Amino acid sequence: MDRSRHPDNCPQPPTLTDNINLGPSANPNAKPTDFDFLKVIGKGSFGKVLLAKRKSDGMSYAVKVLQKKSILKKKEQTHIMAERNVLLKNVKHPFLVGLHYSFQTSEKLYFVLDYVNGGELFFHLQRERCFREPRARFYAAEVASAVGYLHSLNIIYRDLKPENILLDCQGHIVLTDFGLCKEGMEQEETTSTFCGTPEYLAPEVLRKQPYDRTVDWWCLGAVLYEMLFGLPPFYSRDVSQMYDNILHQPLQIQGTKTTAACDILQGLLHKDQKKRLGAKMDFFHGLKKNVFFSPINWDDLYHKRITPPFNPNVSGPADLRHFDPEFTQEAVSNSITRTPDLAASCSSASDAFLGFSYAPTDEDFQDC
Repeated sequence: MDRSRHPDNCPQPPTLTDNINLGPSANPNAKPTDFDFLKVIGKGSFGKVLLAKRKSDGMSYAVKVLQKKSILKKKEQTHIMAERNVLLKNVKHPFLVGLHYSFQTSEKLYFVLDYVNGGELFFHLQRERCFREPRARFYAAEVASAVGYLHSLNIIYRDLKPENILLDCQGHIVLTDFGLCKEGMEQEETTSTFCGTPEYLAPEVLRKQPYDRTVDWWCLGAVLYEMLFGLPPFYSRDVSQMYDNILHQPLQIQGTKTTAACDILQGLLHKDQKKRLGAKMDFFHGLKKNVFFSPINWDDLYHKRITPPFNPNVSGPADLRHFDPEFTQEAVSNSITRTPDLAASCSSASDAFLGFSYAPTDEDFQDC
């Protein structure tokens, strides 16, 4: 699978200041030295994700560490704060990664997240090439449930792809990485920012036309197709050719797939967003009732009473077999664990990341 897998940039309007909030963290209860940072388990545009053990209780977390300078240089503050806002709402859904708390130093932002070590869906697809239909249906159903929940909060996800879909230690889906989410999107509301990952861009996004939450259902169709056939539906190594395929070429479905699988792929990957499956009834009254998902008991699915079709068989938090060695063999930087002296630099503080820090209330802990 020789593919470019990076999201296209979403340009943001310039901010009033390029200064960084250099003041001490608004959350005095958390700092980098609270953790032992053990392994790098992922990397992104602005930093790394690390397996960390909290010293006070030995609990394992995935800590996303972001460089403020990189965020400000690319004017991505809006996306980072949107990611935090979305994470705060995820505690209510079983298939979305949860935020335990966030804090900051003068140079970095820290998300303390659920640690999930069953591997990226992309990792398992690379190894197995494609999945049988029942397994693909199970994953698609859990993803659809998560995306439907986001839509119910008027959030569009916009970057659904196998790299952002993790498996937990039991084999259930965990959707992660909310940096491209768009908040405040009512049922009929549209936006026009060009963003996403090339292989999964919907036609209306490529045409730079206003689009709505149905872009997520296009992406679900692309991911389902990839699970069944091994590559995204309109894939080409030539990105311009791939874009032309997405815009103009009919969907090719080869091999012996059930009628239900063919029908849902045709529905989700309809080039007209107004005729796309989910356009009228979204998830709760649309996709859930599609014949492809008829074997799924949605209440059992939501409460994780359905045994996943694949068990990652991890032995514990230290089992990193499903992470790319490219990450895990990288040395953990000492700067990640350092808590800098902020007093000397407070004079140039700004509001760039004001309100980032977060710690749950006692009520939040009870909900968890």
